[in-house]
Amino acid sequence: MQTEELLQLINKVRHFKCEFQTIEVKAAEAGCPTRLYDSLSGFSNQNEGGIILFGLDEKRSFEVVGVYDIQDLQHRVAEQCKQMQPEVRPLFTVAEIDGKFVVSAEIPSVEADQRPVYYKGAGRQRGSYVRVGESDEQMNDYEIYSYDAFRRRIRDDIRIVPGAKKSQLREKDLQGYLEELKSNSGNLSNSATDEEIMELMGITSDGNPTMAAVLAFGKYPQAYFPMLGITAVVVPGTKIGDTGTDNERFIANQRINGTIGEMLDGAVEFVKRNSRVKTVIDENGKRKDKPEFPIKAVREVILNALLHRDYSIHTEGSPITVCMFSDRIEVTSKGGLYGRISVKQLGKVHAEIRNTTLAGILEIIHVSENRYSGIPTIISEMEAAGLPAPEFITRGGEFKVVLRNNIERAAGAESVATERTGIRQNNSNREVRLLDFCKVPRSREEITEFMGFSRYYVMEKIVKPLLESGQLEMTIPDKPKSKKQRYVMK
Repeated sequence: MQTEELLQLINKVRHFKCEFQTIEVKAAEAGCPTRLYDSLSGFSNQNEGGIILFGLDEKRSFEVVGVYDIQDLQHRVAEQCKQMQPEVRPLFTVAEIDGKFVVSAEIPSVEADQRPVYYKGAGRQRGSYVRVGESDEQMNDYEIYSYDAFRRRIRDDIRIVPGAKKSQLREKDLQGYLEELKSNSGNLSNSATDEEIMELMGITSDGNPTMAAVLAFGKYPQAYFPMLGITAVVVPGTKIGDTGTDNERFIANQRINGTIGEMLDGAVEFVKRNSRVKTVIDENGKRKDKPEFPIKAVREVILNALLHRDYSIHTEGSPITVCMFSDRIEVTSKGGLYGRISVKQLGKVHAEIRNTTLAGILEIIHVSENRYSGIPTIISEMEAAGLPAPEFITRGGEFKVVLRNNIERAAGAESVATERTGIRQNNSNREVRLLDFCKVPRSREEITEFMGFSRYYVMEKIVKPLLESGQLEMTIPDKPKSKKQRYVMK
């Protein structure tokens, strides 16, 4: 770092009065801080590395207080760096501000196959840290295992499934896979038997089905791994805990099991079934349904979660979660980013694949393309739909994708239709249509389907005001939450 760059960095910290993902501040006015290993570890274990600034005091609004002794500080910091495994090699820069000296120590990132960097005095389990925002948090056992798995190239997708037998795989699907493989593999069909091919391709190991085989061809994979499925919910709000008009926590709640192909289809269908669909009219007067989220993007997000999640013994109790909120979908899976790639690089470089055997099987049976096109497809589909860019988040050994719809159900879906299509449905016309529909008693489900919005929005923002104004009434007013409740024009 050049001196001018250091001065700019100091001004940035003083302006925002905070630390950052890659910047840590230490006073060092009275001596060298004695515990730097958490920051040394946290910075070394992230792709961006980090910088420790000595000579600013966070407790005094990041005032420049200077360091006690430039030379001794550098010596003592370097000594602490030698206590790390592998050893950290900092780069120092000095700048002077109003007669006081500030020292920066640049901490380089280490390659993924050398992580985690940890403090030898605390040991690997307690001395490994990860940077989260402006703080350093101790790595959990799974995060440490993830680095081990990458370094040692542990292939969890070809581990033998205890108790599984080849007879419990779907014979028709397995034969279809073998035929497709042999038709695209030249002389493979002439040089090896089916049993040998299955061993070569990771379907079996010593004649026993592997994890990849069970997930792709098993008659019921969850018989061996009850939690390796998908839990899907629809929340009537923007956070878990929000409740609907009937005090319900979930508008829909489903566990999706089966093979990867079946779970993919089931999860996509769940999203389609619980999404709003806008009816728009083009310049030619033709009606067209437009889904809340581009289904192609949704499919790629769920497929990526199924394909790239961690399938080690450490995550057998963790299903993939699909949470539909009023303003977004969140898909979360166990297993952070694999290898050397960072979130910023997603969609720009070819990422290393955690489950190579499973990826190969899914490509052959036409579930996935395995062409590194998933992330670019998600990004382009969201852009084409006029929606915010997808968000990719990795933390604590989990990977989360967030797709936002730019809609708050409480604000009304019709206002968003105006923004994107230039079509507005007048509120009074909407109410007139509903009152006309309710000339005969109607259930909540009938009203929701008729209006075309979410149940939460219809009941809270349309039905409730009509009840309060006396234009609509309940057939069972003493039991407003009754399943037999009907609503009729007064």
